[in-house]
Amino acid sequence: MQNSDAMALSAALLAVAGELTRHVNDGVAARGFEGVRPAHGFAFARLAPDGATATDLAAHLGVTKQAASQLVDEIVRKGYAERRPHPDDARARLIVLTERGWACTRAAEEAAAEAVRAWADVLGEGELRGLYAALARIAPGGPLRPAW
Repeated sequence: MQNSDAMALSAALLAVAGELTRHVNDGVAARGFEGVRPAHGFAFARLAPDGATATDLAAHLGVTKQAASQLVDEIVRKGYAERRPHPDDARARLIVLTERGWACTRAAEEAAAEAVRAWADVLGEGELRGLYAALARIAPGGPLRPAW
């Protein structure tokens, strides 16, 4: 692949990712969850289903523990998560989603499904499944590192 083609592919992937993020964020807001940012959704993904510590969340997001702690403070203040005693480590706190956090997560899943259905309308179901399979093979398994 030529460098210019690689750049065009990179730009297309970034554009799709940005549009998907915007669609999910707008869908969450339209379902009544105001004040939620995409970084919150990335955190919710790590907190579901069994919770996580701030250290776990920092590693998942690729940020410092201090940054993760600030994000936790924010989602706790907004009622999306709560701190509980850790069942295995008396020094640690387990951050878990509240019912409001779970409802927000379901709203994000619905919004994501809407976006993907639109892709299926363009690509067809078979090509969309092929796209998913190809991306799953090359997607990194490390931190999500949201930049917003």
